[in-house]
Amino acid sequence: MRNRDFQRLWFSGAVSGIGSWLLVVAIPFHVYALTGSTVTTGLTLALEALPALLLGPWAGVLLDRWNLARAMWIADLTCAAAVSLILFADRDHIWLIYLAILLESSATIVFRPASRALLPAVVGTGPELAKANAINATTGSAIRLAAPPLGALLLGGPGIQFVLAVDIISYLLSAATIATIRTRRPITHDSTTDHPLAGLRYIARHRVLRGILLGQTIFLTANAGLTALLVPFTVQRLHAPGYVVGYLISGLGAGYLIGAALSTKALTWLGIRDLLAVTQLATAAGFFALFNAPSVPVAIGAAVLIGLPGSILLITAQTTIQRTTPQAVLGRVGALFFAGDSLALLIGALGSPAITLALGLPLTLNLVAASAVLAAVLTFVAVPGHPAAFTKTPAQQ
Repeated sequence: MRNRDFQRLWFSGAVSGIGSWLLVVAIPFHVYALTGSTVTTGLTLALEALPALLLGPWAGVLLDRWNLARAMWIADLTCAAAVSLILFADRDHIWLIYLAILLESSATIVFRPASRALLPAVVGTGPELAKANAINATTGSAIRLAAPPLGALLLGGPGIQFVLAVDIISYLLSAATIATIRTRRPITHDSTTDHPLAGLRYIARHRVLRGILLGQTIFLTANAGLTALLVPFTVQRLHAPGYVVGYLISGLGAGYLIGAALSTKALTWLGIRDLLAVTQLATAAGFFALFNAPSVPVAIGAAVLIGLPGSILLITAQTTIQRTTPQAVLGRVGALFFAGDSLALLIGALGSPAITLALGLPLTLNLVAASAVLAAVLTFVAVPGHPAAFTKTPAQQ
């Protein structure tokens, strides 16, 4: 935190994150209040993932050829303008909300990979990088824990207009902060990295990145599927009111906070491959414990056990991607991983409810949890265990 540019990078992510998470509750509630339709409400969630799939890889090409800080503050201004559109939406102009979501999500696929690509230039790729990722993860977990219920409170008090105003201000403040960052990542072009598909080619040839992408995509698909079934599980299996989901999410957030604090130490306990596989297995065990819990308190405890290794898993994967990817293609590689996350979200969120119709809720929950075990096995097989594999170029491998 003594690093001036890291302070600004951290602050911008935190302040814009608060505004974004306030909308996690506000936008679905607002759309449902305007339309009374679960279909139109569900469409808002699907639209959030669409830009990352369609535009993510091309956004990565832009990032590897542009000033990252400039890309980030322009993305923040775009988000502020997009959210402003919602202020003019009503029942007859619901399309303004859909347009706003598409614009904001499109800007987000620029901001997030740019932030991840700029971080190694700001703090280096040594021990400080793992610490910086841990600080960001801790902050994100705290925001995830506090902002959604705060958004619900603000909706019940000042209302949707106030929440939207806070989000717009947060994006503007983030943009102003990013504009003061002095660190510039060197931009280089050559015949091997200047092609739009260079990021995909690099991942395909790099054993570490290829293995992480495979294991993480399957793992996050399982995570998305189980998340989509969290409300039915709470109501049907725990026989609890729907708002108990908030307690489960709080337990998950608490686990994430603990895991983020332990993540830097965890990197010294095991090799990268073993740490990724072990945390995926531990998270899968938490899934089984949660969805077979006999009561709400046990379920909340299981949610904590999911968050703890899950946080270490995400931080370890992100740090490894940043360390093993050349700066020349880091934007493209980061955007492709972001697109993989969105694909996992779509498949899991749409697939698990469909499977439930055929197999029933209890069996589906356990089958999807078992797929997280499969992710751990694939990670162990696909990611090399030798430390040299994390520093060699694809040509050397």
